[in-house]
Amino acid sequence: MTPVLYVLPLMCLPPTFQFAGIVGSVTQWDCFLCTVTGLWSGLIIGWFTEYYTSSSYAPVRRLVKSCDTGAAPNIIAGLALGYKSTIIPVLSIAVTIYVSFIKANMYGISLGALGMLSTLTIALTIDGYGPISDNAGGIAEMCNLEKVRERTDILDAAGNTTAAIGKGFAIGSACLVALALFGAFVTRSGLTQVNILQPLEFAGLMVGAMLPYAFSAMTMSSVGSAAEDMIVEIQR
Repeated sequence: MTPVLYVLPLMCLPPTFQFAGIVGSVTQWDCFLCTVTGLWSGLIIGWFTEYYTSSSYAPVRRLVKSCDTGAAPNIIAGLALGYKSTIIPVLSIAVTIYVSFIKANMYGISLGALGMLSTLTIALTIDGYGPISDNAGGIAEMCNLEKVRERTDILDAAGNTTAAIGKGFAIGSACLVALALFGAFVTRSGLTQVNILQPLEFAGLMVGAMLPYAFSAMTMSSVGSAAEDMIVEIQR
């Protein structure tokens, strides 16, 4: 993948070019570095997502041991593990934003997003395996197939891991694309600064921080309704 990304800027871009209002010129090497930074950031997100969600590694095994002491310690340990798993992905995205912006401004951030999205097709294809394995385990459990359920536990764990990797790629690339779109909006509107101490801007900041939770709640409710209908049909 990396050699291909190196050849494309050489073929499609001039040796140097400039953006209006930005001091300095951008080279082909700068564009390549922005894209590769996004690509490796996506790979790091995938690796650490597997580490924190796969039953083959220590974090999930420690979480399994917390089940022996009850549901409450397991919930606390699971939330802590989920919060901890965001550290490396966020740092990777931050490094991508910093390097890309230094090298090619907002255009570099867009290239970083494209680099991360270059492997998204593979991640989403694997992500499709998650619901299949999950449903296989659920059907086996509702049919009281204990031996089959023991075998589908491995498939269930693999499905959860692949689904988490796909979500990590999607969220990371969405962060970079949203920043690039904001840069395009700032450029077209001529906006030079945003003062969050102003009441309108601060109110908008609070509403924007609330939106992910609102959309997550609606998505989870829809998934829950679909799961309930599916269980009723299977029981019938």
